[in-house]
Amino acid sequence: MTNATEDVISPQQAVTLHGLFLERVKRTPDKEAYRYFDVPRNEWVSLNWKQMHDEVARWQAALAKEGLSKGDRVALMLRNCPQWVMFDQAAMSLGLICVPLYTVDRAENIAYIVNDSQCKVMLFETAEQWKELSGVLDQMGCVQRFVSLDEVKADDVRLLSSAKYLPASAELKAAPPCGSDELASIIYTSGTTGKPKGVMLSHNNMLSNAYDAMATFLVRSDDLMLSFLPLSHTFERTCGYYLQVMTGATVAYARSIPQLSEDLQTIKPTILISVPRIYERINAAIKAKLDEGSALKRALFHLAVETGWARFLRDQGRGGWKPSFLLWSLLNALVAKKILARFGGRLRTAVSGGAALPVEIAHLIVGLGVPVVQGYGMTETSPIVTGNSMENNFPDSVGQPIRNVQVKLGAQSALLVKGPNVMMGYWNNPEATKAIIDPDGWLNTGDIAHISDTGHVYITGRLKEIIVLSTGEKIPPADMEAAILNDPLIDQVMIYGEGKPYLVALAVLNPVVWPQIAAKVGVDCNLPGSLTNKDVEAKVLRRIARNISAFPGYAKVHRVLLLCDPWNIDNGLLTPKLSLKRNKVVEMFGKQIEELYKGH
Repeated sequence: MTNATEDVISPQQAVTLHGLFLERVKRTPDKEAYRYFDVPRNEWVSLNWKQMHDEVARWQAALAKEGLSKGDRVALMLRNCPQWVMFDQAAMSLGLICVPLYTVDRAENIAYIVNDSQCKVMLFETAEQWKELSGVLDQMGCVQRFVSLDEVKADDVRLLSSAKYLPASAELKAAPPCGSDELASIIYTSGTTGKPKGVMLSHNNMLSNAYDAMATFLVRSDDLMLSFLPLSHTFERTCGYYLQVMTGATVAYARSIPQLSEDLQTIKPTILISVPRIYERINAAIKAKLDEGSALKRALFHLAVETGWARFLRDQGRGGWKPSFLLWSLLNALVAKKILARFGGRLRTAVSGGAALPVEIAHLIVGLGVPVVQGYGMTETSPIVTGNSMENNFPDSVGQPIRNVQVKLGAQSALLVKGPNVMMGYWNNPEATKAIIDPDGWLNTGDIAHISDTGHVYITGRLKEIIVLSTGEKIPPADMEAAILNDPLIDQVMIYGEGKPYLVALAVLNPVVWPQIAAKVGVDCNLPGSLTNKDVEAKVLRRIARNISAFPGYAKVHRVLLLCDPWNIDNGLLTPKLSLKRNKVVEMFGKQIEELYKGH
């Protein structure tokens, strides 16, 4: 292991994110850098660091012809692929500021971001994306060049395909002088309310964050990561890109989320960086399969989870030996190994971040031997603030502060953060910057937390998402929603009750499980009135009550609005980071919500 960690590039050696890339090319030119699936060739293809360097030179030469000045902004809207890295590095080599965009975002949002940051060049991928953008081109007059990876037919003189845009070859020119504290990227947070805000991150913000996180989350040069979270998400960008360049590890880009399970089997990664939704899906699939199986199978499964969890606690120094450990080799072979095989069988670390990992799911996944560690952060902190290490893992917490980052509790137990990872501020928004960062440099995350005696941080709610009932009782809805989502029947849920006498829930039902439940109640799920059937509502309320039984009595859900159509980005109910837009949900279902309070 020593050899595998010797090759780490420090922020001082790199100075800038482009300097980091150049140093990596210099140190390990022939080592595999990236792996991706080439659709025309129908095979996985590798690129080494020298090949990446040569491609960055081509992008640099093409961008240089645009006559841009240092500090100008350029946008990229690509799925995860080597071209994302090439464009980012080429832009930085010319002193340009990258503005990443979500490929799944709505056209109006993209136009707002491009216009707000005054991007001069925009790289995208497909004809389908261009079709979406065509409706908002009048709002993006600042863009002098659109570049598409695919061949796209259009009349706009600003549009070129990358095949026409890039020279056949080029020499990489030296970057203009740049300090580590200069602006590297503007990343727009997809706020659940209001317009997105542009988070300004410096080279040092992201370099120091990746480097300091390594004291908690070890990455080695012989690691193979599977990248599937969007690179426009700061969590993936820092951990699955800059940290990888820093350590010389290899990244394989997954083809898509629907093909993820197949790609896990093919790539067999040693590191997985994920959001809780992936583990929630695995949990739901396991539960659905167990429900179909025999009582013996269920008993065996639960025994494996509990034994695995007890072994985990003992390994962590927080539990003793149990007689059930004698059965572990059998339970491992019959149950746990099969679950680990779903991840490719070589997983050394699975990192969960971006949202809270429900305790029950962490218990199950860790109990089955999947090495999950949870962390916490936000775009404004580059993003990592805290993380659990493999040796000191409290899965119900988000871990301890990473190296050089300080945390403390402020008013209303809000988590405050200070360190080299704290952003420079919001783009063109000094008021918003002042509201979140105090004169002493402490950033208010807006998350409610408590810090244990061991220094582990526990996120217990969100300041702006506390529901205050008309009775004066205060309820953090996110915790209750996480508990309710343990039910395989419910795919999405939102708790509502601000200023009301009691709580209600809006629940989107799982399309596979819902017909089974309806049949048990004796209702035809295809009939229009099936979702408002009193017996169905009563049954769902009982299931919800079981999952939230640990909450105080006043945190009871009295009514539920059942829905079949999922909440997504297209219907405006989720942000590109898949956060729930609570206000929009209330707006869309306002009349039905009011019905839930009638007569009480």
